[in-house]
Amino acid sequence: MPTLKEIKGRIASVRSTLKITSAMKLVSSAKLRKAQNAIEAMRPYQEQLQGILASLEDGQLGGSSLKSAQNEDDKAQKGLSSLNRGKNKDEKISIVAIASNSSLCGGFNANAIAKVRSIRRRGDTVYAIGRKMADAMRKDGFTSPEDLSALAEHPAYGPAAALVEKLVEDVEAGRTGAVVLVYNHFVSTARQEPVVEVLIQRETPDQVGGDRGAGEESLSGTFARTGSRSDVEERDSSPAPSYIAPLVEPSRAVLLEALVPKTRKLKLYAALLDSAAAEHAARTVAMQTATDNAENLLAELTLQYNKGRQQKITSEILDLAGGQAEN
Repeated sequence: MPTLKEIKGRIASVRSTLKITSAMKLVSSAKLRKAQNAIEAMRPYQEQLQGILASLEDGQLGGSSLKSAQNEDDKAQKGLSSLNRGKNKDEKISIVAIASNSSLCGGFNANAIAKVRSIRRRGDTVYAIGRKMADAMRKDGFTSPEDLSALAEHPAYGPAAALVEKLVEDVEAGRTGAVVLVYNHFVSTARQEPVVEVLIQRETPDQVGGDRGAGEESLSGTFARTGSRSDVEERDSSPAPSYIAPLVEPSRAVLLEALVPKTRKLKLYAALLDSAAAEHAARTVAMQTATDNAENLLAELTLQYNKGRQQKITSEILDLAGGQAEN
């Protein structure tokens, strides 16, 4: 049984830890509000841009472009179903994996790392964003070509756009068949889901259909297939609003050539913001749980200390009373 001095030392240690977890919870909450505002401000623009792009690929421009943008419920269901490794099933792909630079955020990093390991194959290239992801991939033998840890803590559009341009060059040069995003999607403060999304994919000739040329289809990548079947049906049946002209100028090919690179860069930047919000949410919940556990432990130790102290006092009183009776 621990002595009163040992219990008192544990109480002091738990109180010190409680102060740390409480402070980290407050800091994470403040960062979460900032990150949440950033991603919520970005999503409408991203959805509108993807909706316009999807409408251009379908050969129509109307109000349905707003509805064809990918909604948040589809993100959890998206995966590699649209990813095509070509006739060669061993074709290499590049994976942009986003995690955090630090721990103490529950299962945030573990979930992202497990998702990468589930889709990764020998020969694939993993661009790790975040030190925790880079360390895990390095242990598995997948060293990141670049140090991208700064993007995990401070998402920025410029470095994200530069990375996308490099990945596009790799796809066009045939060094990789596709580029895949893996990150934690922020659903709510208590819920973050690891998702897999196709960022860039080299189209095969059998995927080009209709009156579109191979060059135009390769520009659009997989954005035409990001929506579900219900999205497509809703887009086809939705009437075009009066403020949208029936003609597109310049041509669809010129618009796609301008919009697709911008959409890809914006998609990666939005994923960085989304992952940052999910990280701060996970850390807030983890620190809240740690604080609650520390308070419960502190209450138990205090009760144990008081019982031991009372028992010691009672024992001393009995000794004094016994000695006085003998006298």
